[in-house]
Formats: sequence, C-alpha cells, structure tokens
Amino acid sequence: MTLHPKDRKPPMHAFDFRPLAEPDLPMLHAWLQRPHVARWWGPAESVDELREDFLTGGTTQAFIAHHAGEPVGFIQCYVVMGSGDGWWADETDPGARGIDQFLAHESQLNQGLGRAMVRAFVQQLSADAAVTVVQTDPSPDNARAIRCYAAAGFTAVGEVVTPDGPALLMRCRPPRLSAC
Repeated sequence: MTLHPKDRKPPMHAFDFRPLAEPDLPMLHAWLQRPHVARWWGPAESVDELREDFLTGGTTQAFIAHHAGEPVGFIQCYVVMGSGDGWWADETDPGARGIDQFLAHESQLNQGLGRAMVRAFVQQLSADAAVTVVQTDPSPDNARAIRCYAAAGFTAVGEVVTPDGPALLMRCRPPRLSAC
C-alpha cells in the first residue's frame, strides 16, 4: 500500500532542536527572505539584528529544527509572563510558554511536517515540570498556521490584539497534563 505524501506523518523522534548558533545566522536570514516566510514574519532582519535578537542574552530561546538530520525550520520559545514590550501584560501563570515557528522550505508545506515539528517541540517543552501551558498567536489571516497548530493539539482561545496586530491566541497543555 502506497500512502499519498499528505498522508505520511513524519515521526516525532526524527526531530532535533538545536540551539541557534552564530553559524546558523546567514541561513536563518536567507529563510526569512523567502516569500512564504516573509509574508508572516515581516521583512528579513540583517544578520547583525538576528544576532542581537537571539544570541546576546535575550529571554527568547531560538532553535533550528532538524528532521532526519536536515535543517527544516525555525522555532522559538519564551516565558510568556513578563515578556515585556506590550506582550501578554495580563499573564499571571509563570509556567506559560509561547512558541512561534516556520518551515524553511515551501516544498515541505502541507505535508504534516509543521504539525509534527510543533508536537515534538511541545513534547520536549513538557519535560520541564514548570511548563503548564504552551501558547502561540498566529495572524487570524494565516489559515495554514492555524490548521497546523490545531492539528498539533492547540485550541483557539480567541482573538487578541498584540503589538504586531490582531492574532488568534491558541493554547495547548503539555502532554503530561492532558492529551495535546
């Protein structure tokens, strides 16, 4: 029996999330210029701005996602409470974590890879007993991202206004607390 490519589910164990490092910055910069990424992530920052954002001690942890040994995407994680700059000022749960992600290669969209990547990352986050909930906030116009997060176990909480504009707040409990 041959499965249609969309029916193939990448195994979660095939993902490796490596902390973003200096040698990754030119690749990340190139990814951010790709139309399918730039549409939702805005204009590509310079390599120097990426270095400052992710490698100089900020509170956001950035990772390059590898699948079967190949770099396939970017994912970042942060503590929601106290994230500052107008983000989530009402959050009182110190265990809430926020994530944002994208797949680097347009040819890999709509194949379940993003969903599997998000599930694997949430599974990794759930190893930390302090993590109580994982949230994300795609644009309400980003139907692909919303479908991806829903398929990965996130549920819509409702629309919110963020410093970047309108967003759909979506949340997921770590698998150790409930099925995600």
